Amino acid sequence: MNIGITLMIVGMVTVFAVLLIIINLSKLLISVVNKVAPEEEAKSKVVSQAPAIAADVMEVIRQTVSQVTGGRGKVVNVVKI
Repeated sequence: MNIGITLMIVGMVTVFAVLLIIINLSKLLISVVNKVAPEEEAKSKVVSQAPAIAADVMEVIRQTVSQVTGGRGKVVNVVKI
């Protein structure tokens, strides 16, 4: 019985130590990469001019949002994808 408990404790301590080593090495790797590799600049998206949504369709969308949200919702922008 003592051998089993000792083996369990040694195994748990070993796993804990290995996990601590992995965590600290990961943090070190992240900090090194952040210092060495420059941050990429955000590329601006070129938005193509999609055909405008018809006025009657826009009104249906506004009424639907108003009905679903109980009058609290507001349609600001609609983009066709």
